[in-house]
Amino acid sequence: MIIKSFEINKINLDLNNLFLFYGKNNGYKDEFTKNIIKNKYDTVNYDEKEILENENNFIENILSKSLFEKKKFIVIKRTTDKILKVIETLHLKNLEDITIILNSDNLEKKSKLRSLFEKDKKIVCVPFYPDNNQTLSKLAYNFLREKKISISPSNINLIVGKCNGDRETLINELQKIEYFTKNGKKINTESISKLINLSENHSISELIDNCLAQNKKKIISILNENNFSNEDCIMITRSFMLKAKKLLELSKIFETNKNLDLTISSAKPPIFWKEKEITKQQIQKWKPKNIKNMIYALSETELQIKKNINNSINLITDFILLQSSSTTNN
Repeated sequence: MIIKSFEINKINLDLNNLFLFYGKNNGYKDEFTKNIIKNKYDTVNYDEKEILENENNFIENILSKSLFEKKKFIVIKRTTDKILKVIETLHLKNLEDITIILNSDNLEKKSKLRSLFEKDKKIVCVPFYPDNNQTLSKLAYNFLREKKISISPSNINLIVGKCNGDRETLINELQKIEYFTKNGKKINTESISKLINLSENHSISELIDNCLAQNKKKIISILNENNFSNEDCIMITRSFMLKAKKLLELSKIFETNKNLDLTISSAKPPIFWKEKEITKQQIQKWKPKNIKNMIYALSETELQIKKNINNSINLITDFILLQSSSTTNN
């Protein structure tokens, strides 16, 4: 059964136990999930890879719950058609006190997982399409008003214009601004441009590029020459995530066509000529599965940084040095 994202009130958690959320708008998916759960239930997060490594154990754990347990929400990230058999098995069982949310990237119409959820009226499929600038502007205004941060309409348009219809990117950029202003710093057009435009922060951009290219000597040199602050660490993780996701898309294309020049020329948005050579190095160093693992590790590192802000320099340094020396192409 297909439900539009704005029809959230139609969802009945007593009648529906299986949900498929798919699409590129990760920020909206996260917001949608939180609105359903509303901190009332225990939530357990899985990655599809964890489940596929031991399918029987996962199914047994789901079905053998204690009588004293609360209603549970299971969120499975990065799901693909590979998990179809597991979901079909659970769909035939009684999931009375368990709700499972599958979080997928774009799924083509021929996807068997998408087809299952669209055709069966007992389970729910919700597509999440990119936001338009009007929607993002409204979100930005609401966020800034709630945080009591004063920014001109023209600067809000500047922020929104950099997000390419991606709600997750917008939230990331707004959180950078929130963190920046917490130290009493005034926000203006110049500071906003530096915060949201990676190309203007050369040291951070260079650090990430060389990490993804695994140029360890250059990385150590950059770390020694720059006195990064706790604030910079948040910017590094967010900027790293954006570059890693872009590299993932390029890596998938290269895995199909085996042609570096064609992969670079087909990139959207286009890759600036100065970045082409190092981007080629990055594509050759990383396979899609390794980039996905790196993105997962990066998310965990960002979480640890938020919990231990005073140790943020050590946390991000350890992550960067680990990624720069990992064996990525095996």
